[in-house]
Amino acid sequence: MKANILVVDDEKIQREMLGGHLNKKGYSVLLASSGQEALDSIKHNTVDILISDQKMPEMSGLELITRVRKEHPNVSMIMLTAYGSIDDAVQAMKNGVEDYLTKPLNLEELDIILEKILEKQELVRENEQLREQVQKAPYFPGIVYMSEAMEGVMSKVARTAKSNATVLITGESGTGKELVARAIHEMSSLSEKPFVAVNCSAIPENLIESELFGHEKGSFTGAERLRVGRFEQANGGTLFLDEIGEVPLSVQVKLLRVLQERKFERVGGNEPIKVDVRIVAATNRDLEDEMRTGNFREDLFYRINVVGIEIPPLRKRKADIPVLAEHFIKLYAEEHSKEIVGITPDALDFLVKYSFPGNIRELGNIIEQAVVLTRNDTITVRDLPLRVSSDEEKPYEDMGLDQQVANLEKKQLLKAMRETGGNKSAAARLLDISERKIRYMLKKYGEKEI
Repeated sequence: MKANILVVDDEKIQREMLGGHLNKKGYSVLLASSGQEALDSIKHNTVDILISDQKMPEMSGLELITRVRKEHPNVSMIMLTAYGSIDDAVQAMKNGVEDYLTKPLNLEELDIILEKILEKQELVRENEQLREQVQKAPYFPGIVYMSEAMEGVMSKVARTAKSNATVLITGESGTGKELVARAIHEMSSLSEKPFVAVNCSAIPENLIESELFGHEKGSFTGAERLRVGRFEQANGGTLFLDEIGEVPLSVQVKLLRVLQERKFERVGGNEPIKVDVRIVAATNRDLEDEMRTGNFREDLFYRINVVGIEIPPLRKRKADIPVLAEHFIKLYAEEHSKEIVGITPDALDFLVKYSFPGNIRELGNIIEQAVVLTRNDTITVRDLPLRVSSDEEKPYEDMGLDQQVANLEKKQLLKAMRETGGNKSAAARLLDISERKIRYMLKKYGEKEI
């Protein structure tokens, strides 16, 4: 059976005619001759859809749907009305009716309305299941997942958190390295102590030593007062060094000493300062490759890589996409004060098939954009950015020559920009073209999409 439908009409011929049509369409049908009989029927039977006439004695259709909406909010409703009673139908729509039909009925139109209602009900059920999955998903502070790949990662995180070992977290940008670092801290014995995060790639090279270790007043031009560095701020707790591969060699030496001796001097100072800090570092670079090229000290690598945790990219943990999407929908719907019930199966399918070069950070961005821009209470394919819905390439033979050339050009541009971290000069060298040509191509294909 497609669904359970209750037909309410005080006219027997109309009631039985409509019931017969719905039976032929495969629906399970209940009949009621009055509003009260309908209410009694809903109490004792499963009803998915209510179809009610407006003009009935004792209790009008409008009164009935108001009662049903209050007492049985999951029942979808359709009102039948005479041509001259459109105002009642409009009021019924305001009270929660899905749609209305004027008499004499157009049965084909009714069939279309029923299919739309059933699709929406199925969508609601699927999103309820997604929400249940999110609630059942293993929980670490701020981390949502269902995949076996992440199950292995978080099992290692839980075991690592119980020790004070130095940890190196590796993974592509946007995979959630800082969230994993925070989870390690929150599950450790240091959870009540400070967690201090430093993005090493965001600090100019000439300031990173001062940022980490602090400086004395007057130690250099502009040092107008004493500055306490991040190591001192994190004393007793956890210091998270994000993108540690960006730390210059001159500072790596001092960083190694702190890890070995647990003491350092501020820039411009001579007095040793002792600290007790757990170090959790992260990088999206291959540090072993950086060691071979002389950009990262081997002794420092082995100091920070006591326990290594590698976070897989989102494209290798597809099972996490549905629960992450539901998590972000709930988060951003609340943040932007919108009523969003979920995401359509087609849109979710596009997300699952998308390659996500920006990983979870990109997924969050996509969902927030969709939540903000959608005009519906459900995210559809139309609400997704073009790069998501066009990620699957059309069969080669279906493309014209110009489209084939453009597709290949854009693909190579995307690859070069990703491999160089968005550096236009480096991408130009990789493709053996001018930087001016790179800028033209970015403009041609939309720099934001690249």
